[in-house]
Amino acid sequence: MRRNSYTLLYYIGVLVVLMLTACNDKTVYHDYEQTSASGWEKNDPLSFTIPPIQETGNYTEEVGMRINGSFPFLSLSLIVEQTKLNTGEKQCDTLVCELINKRGYPQGKGVSQYQYLFPLKTLQLNKGDSLRIEIRHDMKREILPGITDVGLKVSKTSRANKVAARIKAQKDKQ
Repeated sequence: MRRNSYTLLYYIGVLVVLMLTACNDKTVYHDYEQTSASGWEKNDPLSFTIPPIQETGNYTEEVGMRINGSFPFLSLSLIVEQTKLNTGEKQCDTLVCELINKRGYPQGKGVSQYQYLFPLKTLQLNKGDSLRIEIRHDMKREILPGITDVGLKVSKTSRANKVAARIKAQKDKQ
């Protein structure tokens, strides 16, 4: 009888931990778009539409990527164009993604397919703001093999992240 009660308490404890960590997620958007099997064409931007934001605040954007062994370069340059749909305000950023180190080893997580997540920027968004984001590569090759998926993650920035960013900015100034 005592053994069954310990087992029950164990499962309840695991359930409570899972529930607490699930409630802590501040992700408001996370999606991937697949590229063509023959390769990602330079003139084929991948589009993401973020629905209206529910809460005013700072939001962190990250670009996700999945590659396989046929990617021919060490890094990848991306052009990220963002439009706030309610105001028409546009921004354009270039993101350089270091995918493979100088020894030829992928820096992402995985075995035959490697996954990456690169920080893009932090935005101040108001309640009701909606975004359309287009991502395209800016490489010399017109068709880029080896990139299977490109994604976008938007998360509400927590107070701890703001403090850490402020501390890092102060250290960078020194």
